[in-house]
Amino acid sequence: MPFSRLATATTPTCHLGLGLAAIARPGYITLGRDNDLGENRTVEALRTRTFELLDAAYAQGVRYVDVARSYGRSEEFLADWLKVRPGIDDVVIGSKWGYTYTAGWTTDAEKHEVKDHSLGTYERQRAETDDLLGAHLDLYQIHSLTPDSPALSDKELHARLAEAAAQGLTIGFSTSGPAQADTIRTALAITVDGDPLFRTVQSTYNVLETSAAPALAEAHDAGLTVIVKEGMANGRLAAGQAPDAVRAVAEETGLGADAVALAVVLRQPWAGVVLSGAATAAQLASNLHAAVVDLDEGQLSRLAALVEEPNTYWARRGQLPWH
Repeated sequence: MPFSRLATATTPTCHLGLGLAAIARPGYITLGRDNDLGENRTVEALRTRTFELLDAAYAQGVRYVDVARSYGRSEEFLADWLKVRPGIDDVVIGSKWGYTYTAGWTTDAEKHEVKDHSLGTYERQRAETDDLLGAHLDLYQIHSLTPDSPALSDKELHARLAEAAAQGLTIGFSTSGPAQADTIRTALAITVDGDPLFRTVQSTYNVLETSAAPALAEAHDAGLTVIVKEGMANGRLAAGQAPDAVRAVAEETGLGADAVALAVVLRQPWAGVVLSGAATAAQLASNLHAAVVDLDEGQLSRLAALVEEPNTYWARRGQLPWH
């Protein structure tokens, strides 16, 4: 599996990855983007910003990059960066299919992305991803499975995914919503010709939303690589938005609220890769301090008290504005 490259890496930040959801399109639901990006969000401006982030991440030891078909031009920007950095061959790249970007490079679209987990969408988007990333692609995930997704029961789709796996592509899935644990357990049971279909799972986990933890531990025990997304709760755990307990612990550690939030995730024994969703190089540098944050039991206990009921957390996430 491609993630074995991370296991042998020696940099403190090798298990922190960079996700391009917030930087490769003009609109997203991360809080504070108006300050992060300003008004200039042309394709070329965001391409330049993406290159800067990728350069900074690589220089600081990050070796996993997360993109998706629905993240605006994330695959295109990453492919362009790889072309002008030909000596880089140790980055693990994961993308996702199942959502189509529909915002037309605006921040005020009625719909920014449309979900479709059908075989037809897989075939179309796989071809699009291959055109851009080709042999650079290591991992292809179903984007944001929920318990009602047809991709959990589509045997023809499973067979096609297994064919891709047989050709060397790692197959995984990501989850969202208050029933992430149910989705994970259902997906773990899917087999093709007696072999488990999925080798990775990418789920939301942070100090506010911990409900997927038992199922993620089961996935880890079953041999899957666990990738954690939204460790910053879409900006709700950043300095300007973080609860008092997060800010207090950050002050005690001398580091940022973001580093504290991500450090809690890194402590989980099942967490293989934890994603930074930074939109600026300064944010990325602060996020990467998570690798050296040392939290004591008292601090962890105070942070654990922040957990929200899953339906409450996801309802609030669903109300975050695209900006």
